[in-house]
This record gives sequence, structure tokens and C-alpha cells, in this order.
Amino acid sequence: MQIELTDKQADELLGQLVAGELPDARGRFGPFGGCYAPETLMPALARLAAGVDEHLHAPAFQAELGAELQDWVGRPTALTHARGLSQRWGADVWLKREDLAHTGAHKINNALGQALLARRLGAGRVIAETGAGQHGVATAAACARAGMPCIVYMGAVDVERQRPNVDRMLQLGAEVAPVTSGDATLRAAIDEAFRDWVADPEGSYYLLGSAVGPHPYPYLVRELQAVIGREARAQMQELAGGPADAAFACVGGGSNAIGLFHPLLGDRDTQLIGVEAGGCGAGLGENSATLVTGTPGILHGSLSLLLQDVNGQVQETHSVSAGLDYAGVGPEHALLKTIGRVTYESATDADALAALRECCEAEGILPALETAHAFADARRWAHDNPGKRILIGLSGRGDKDMPTLSKLMHAGEAPGRAA
Repeated sequence: MQIELTDKQADELLGQLVAGELPDARGRFGPFGGCYAPETLMPALARLAAGVDEHLHAPAFQAELGAELQDWVGRPTALTHARGLSQRWGADVWLKREDLAHTGAHKINNALGQALLARRLGAGRVIAETGAGQHGVATAAACARAGMPCIVYMGAVDVERQRPNVDRMLQLGAEVAPVTSGDATLRAAIDEAFRDWVADPEGSYYLLGSAVGPHPYPYLVRELQAVIGREARAQMQELAGGPADAAFACVGGGSNAIGLFHPLLGDRDTQLIGVEAGGCGAGLGENSATLVTGTPGILHGSLSLLLQDVNGQVQETHSVSAGLDYAGVGPEHALLKTIGRVTYESATDADALAALRECCEAEGILPALETAHAFADARRWAHDNPGKRILIGLSGRGDKDMPTLSKLMHAGEAPGRAA
């Protein structure tokens, strides 16, 4: 299946995105999105959509969420001038510091908003999935704050490589359920979380961690994460003297990237660049670069771009970063690629590790391995566009990645001092 749009259609769809008119009533971002779910979940999804319509932008809910984001999460997060990287790259580099948010990543914005929504909707428990563990930690913390029990499904592979986050979830009172089926990473965790929800669609709330899944999740997650882009846009004007020439964010499912990009879509002089996991090669199963190499298909409730073979079988993925290790991507990203408003690139495992090391050396900041992919491509872009102003979404901190980084160092695979 191929999806092609005329220039006129692309312009119209971008205008609708900027105006807040997408997704439409069917949950569609142009040809992407929708709600493809088991019949047993359709009533729960309809209740959720009605609850989102009723509460999300209501003054009382926004006041509660805003107060919690300020006093508990620590927003607004800082915009930091990266002096060391600016000197090295010959650019003016600025970092939107989601690593400084409570629990260490952007995930808390979405988890808190959905936990507060779940409580308003009368749910008795929360179900979640996690890859890198940051969404699991954020969900555990948000549910503790909201006074709700939660269970977090996590692929067994990710449990092994993200042990610090598993321990944090347990300390915060969550139940962690390792998933050994399938590829035992994020895709398998989402599958298992959906099975749990199917078994109890009325008493449980599924707190989805990225801008994927059936409607209304891609919209809900985008709205809760758009605080990143709104803050960054205002901070760039105040602190950097004007908008960025280019903004970068890593993309797995796509929540931090859509949170940064969506408020900037109307700023046509700002190039938007999403960076996926190029893994260790270009073949199926060697990377997680869905937008770079994927084709249209349905996964986890929506029509988007997927890593699949010619028979439509979803393929296993690879990335050194657990949070980017996913075979799909949010439908709004699929549309943004199709209409050409966002450019999507990929960075290899080696590129990301080198970028992580350089950020540590130049800025005294240990970024998450996911985030390091954005740094890798921003460096490439800066060398091709000297003197430009660059904004990077620093989506999370790298404490959680120390087991992986330590293994690589002990195996002699970690990069040396950055050039």
C-alpha cells in the first residue's frame, strides 16, 4: 500500500495541523491514524474519547495539571545554551532540558496528565507499558501522586538492560511484569498491556506512553507533551534572540518529538528533523528507523508506517537504546513525513554512542541513549550549515543507561574521546 498526496493536499493538511483541526472526529491525521481495536475495547476507547473531550481542556483540569506540572514536575524546564558544543560544531546550540523534569525525562508530562484523567474517569487501576523504563517510572510516580495502583509491562530484554529503572518502579509502588513473548521488547510489552486491558476494559485505565495506538491516544499524548514545544518556542525568543533554524528530536514512538515539533509547525523558517535509531545496519531487523524505511500498515490500533516485510509481517527491531526499539511510529509523524514538513533521518548505534560521549565531555551532561541520536544528527547538520541556531530536545538523562554503557566500556566497544 502506497500513500501519496498532491502538493495542495499536503498544504491543506499542514494548515489543519497548525490550526488544531487534526486529528478529525475519526481520529485521522489525513490518511493515517484511526481506531483499529478489538470490539471488546471499543466501548472503553469511546469512554476515553468522551472523557478527553470533557476534561482535557476544561479550566478545572488544566488548573490542576498546571499546578502539578509546576510544583511537582518542575516546569518550565530550562533552556540551556550548550557553549561547548557550540564551539565544537560552529553553531549556536540550545538544549531543551526535559532531563531536568521529575523522574528524569519528558515522559512525566504525559503520565501525570493521564493519571489525573484516569482518576477523574473513575478507573480502579492503571495499566502501562515501557521500553527504556522512563515511561514506567513516570507512570509509577504519577500513580503514586494520584493515589492509584498500577502494573507496568516491560519486555524481558529491556528489564535486563534497564535494571535501574525497574528498581525505581518497584520503589515507587508499581508492579512490574516482565514479558518474554515475541521480541521481548517494547512491542511485546504493548501487546501484553492490551491483553490485560481487554480482560478488564471497564475497571482499568491504559496509560499509553507514546503518541501511538488507537484514537484518542495519539491526540491525547500530543496535547500533554506539547508543553515542551510551547515552552521552548517562548524561551528561544527570550534567551536565544529568535527562533531556531533547525530543531532536532529523537523518534521512537514519537512523543517527545511531537511535543517539541507540534507547536513549531507554523514556524516555516524552522526546519524540523526527527532522528530514528539506525541500529547496526540498513536491513530489516538491524534498525528501528520506521519513518526512514517503513511502509504503511496497522499496528497497535492505528494506521501508520511500520517496519514490515513484503507480506506485511511486522519485523523485530534493533537499537542500542531501548526507548527507540519499536517497529511503528505515531500517525502524526507519518503524516508529517508524507507532507514534507518534518525531515526524518537515522543515526547508528556507533553515532549515538559517540554523540553521548561528546555531550558528556563538552557540557557535563549525560543524555539518554535515545536523546543521543538527536545529538548525532544535529552535529552532522551543524557541520553542513555553519553559524546556524540549533535547538535539541534533550528528552531524558542517561543514568538509566549506565548498565548498557558499562557493558560496552568493559567490552572495549565504547567510543574514545570525541573528535
